[in-house]
Amino acid sequence: MNEIIRKRKSVRKYNLTPLNKDTLDKMRARIENTKSLYHDIRYSIDITSKTKGLMGIKAPHYLLFRSEKKDGFLENIGFVGQQMALFFSASGIGSCWLGVAKPDDKDTNALPYVIGMAFGKSAEPLYRELSEFKRKPLSAISEGTDKRLEATRLAPSAVNMQNWYFIADNGKIHCYRKKPGPLLGFMFNKFGCIDMGIALCHIAEESDAFSFAKETAAPERKGYVYMGTVKSAAT
Repeated sequence: MNEIIRKRKSVRKYNLTPLNKDTLDKMRARIENTKSLYHDIRYSIDITSKTKGLMGIKAPHYLLFRSEKKDGFLENIGFVGQQMALFFSASGIGSCWLGVAKPDDKDTNALPYVIGMAFGKSAEPLYRELSEFKRKPLSAISEGTDKRLEATRLAPSAVNMQNWYFIADNGKIHCYRKKPGPLLGFMFNKFGCIDMGIALCHIAEESDAFSFAKETAAPERKGYVYMGTVKSAAT
C-alpha cells in the first residue's frame, strides 16, 4: 500500500509561521497537476491565509476548493482535494479538511465555494502508526476481496463516520454511501459525497489503471445510495 496512506493523519495543531515561497510555489504547481474524477467539471483551488468558521483550527495557510455545481461535483472535489492532502503529507507538511470553514472575502467572480483545508508545518506528530487509526473493520464497510479496499478503510471522512460501503466484484469495486436520516440530511449528503471522492482517491492511488462511472447492473445495497463503479482497464 502507498506509504503515505498507511501513516498520514489529519493535523489540527500548526506552527503559524508561513511556509517559504519555494514551498508554496511547489504547492501551486501540484494544484495545477491534480487529476479530476470527472473531467467536464470546472473547479479551482486557491491558497489563502484567512478563512472564517475554523472551530479552533488555526493554520498559516488554507486551500479553498470551489466548483461549478454539476452532478458529481462534490465527489470530484473530494477526489482532487485528497490528492493535495497526500502530497502535503509526503512533503512533510500537515493538513486537515475543514468542513465548516468559509472564505474570508466574497469574490463574485469565483466559482461557488465548496470546502476548505488547513495546511502548514505541523506542531504535533505528522504521522501515525497503522495501529493508531481509529477505523471500522473492513468487514463493516465492504464485502468481497480486493487489496485496494484497505486503502478506503484508512481514508478520512466527516467526523470519522465512514458512511460508505464497497462491493468487490471480479476487479470492479461498486461504491455506495449511506442514506442520511432527515436530521441534518443536507449536510451529510454533502459530506458523504465529498468523503466518497476522498475514498476514490485512495483507490486510484492503489490502482494501475482507474476509471469510475455508474453501471446499470450494479447490485443494490439496502440503506445506501449507489455512487458508481471503479473499473480497471481489464474489466
